[in-house]
Amino acid sequence: MVGLPARGKTYISTKIRRYLTWLGIKTQVFNVGVYRQRLSGLNKPHTFFDANNSDAMHQRKEAAEAALNDMFQWFEKDKGSVAIYDATNGTRERRAWLHKELSARDIKVLFIESLCDDENVILANIRDVKLSSPDYEGMNPDDATKDFMERIEHYKEFYETLTEDEYTYIKLVDVGKQYIINKVHGYLESKIVYYLMNLHVRPKRIWFSRHGESQFNLEDKIGGDADISPRGEMYADALPGLIEKHLGDRPLTVWTSSMKRTIQTARHLQYPKKHWKALDELNTGVCDGMTYKEIEEKYPEDFARRDEDKFNYRYRGGESYRDLVLRLEPVIMELERHENILIIAHQATIRCMYAYFMNLEHDELPYARIPLHTVIELVPRAYGCEEKLYKVDIEAVDTYRPKVPPRPTNQLTEHEASRIGASGEIADNSIPVLPL
Repeated sequence: MVGLPARGKTYISTKIRRYLTWLGIKTQVFNVGVYRQRLSGLNKPHTFFDANNSDAMHQRKEAAEAALNDMFQWFEKDKGSVAIYDATNGTRERRAWLHKELSARDIKVLFIESLCDDENVILANIRDVKLSSPDYEGMNPDDATKDFMERIEHYKEFYETLTEDEYTYIKLVDVGKQYIINKVHGYLESKIVYYLMNLHVRPKRIWFSRHGESQFNLEDKIGGDADISPRGEMYADALPGLIEKHLGDRPLTVWTSSMKRTIQTARHLQYPKKHWKALDELNTGVCDGMTYKEIEEKYPEDFARRDEDKFNYRYRGGESYRDLVLRLEPVIMELERHENILIIAHQATIRCMYAYFMNLEHDELPYARIPLHTVIELVPRAYGCEEKLYKVDIEAVDTYRPKVPPRPTNQLTEHEASRIGASGEIADNSIPVLPL
């Protein structure tokens, strides 16, 4: 990363990591500021960042080296694919040092510079992110803002924008108003640049809802293109009121799959609609229209393999969750570009998109609970996502199948533990569930 403070470098780093991890590319962020806090302590005044402060400059260089050494170890021991070195890296000298050290170990280097002169954006970033940093814990917000602005001025004294034509880089100017790209080639570099060119930081809300309960849900069958049940019709009738209540006067676009049950669920919503084939349910191949009991009896080995590795298991003639993630990549790109989208889709497709925003690992993704007759609202923030569930008071069957065998509670991920219910199963009721 390259850029002055409060230009969104850490936000961009976090988003890239989330995207590549979602695709199955092992990625890690190494934030030099964290190393500096660890080695030199917190609550450093802006004078610590003055280039004329030789003692502080020495400590900051130590932090940069410590982060780089940990990065090298991560590549070697953990066999990582993409490391993000998150720091200002604002001089040609510092970038030359990094390029030399990395190239000597046959690590390809892509510089990402974030440039922004919009004072409103900078101040918003300071208030939203920087003031919550450990550096300003317990400090008056106005005093902290003033100190951070002075810290930026110290960086400006020696900052040099990327002009090294021999390097591979992309510049993001004023939050995506302009892009400058130099010598980008290869699969990973191209994927990252493609993602960055779709990345926008405007406030947004994303709503996910499964279709209303379907006839196949009642019969415990998977796949198919069934109609919604009478209770599913009731949910379709109730959905516009729920959305209007929580959306307010903001504009909204509704995306559905191409399947009847999602189109039927959305038909009373008076908003622009788009039907996406990419949002169709996971293709279950030869098992389409069968119950799980029938699958277990007819294809016992497949049934067992799916329980062993649900993310990678591919139905005969169908898809795996891994395939589904790749199919949904264009949808994720569109979601990054748009504001206020309601997606009415299916359990597996919503799981994949939900996992992207909530940063779930691949072994967690197929077990995310996405209940019927419930709207999930996600509000992306700088380093995560706020989540609320709005449950409509209309009964529906429970199609959730827990992992077999279940893991002990002390082995649950942090995200799963946050959703654990009183029964000991991972439930949706630990998140605020707001009735219609």
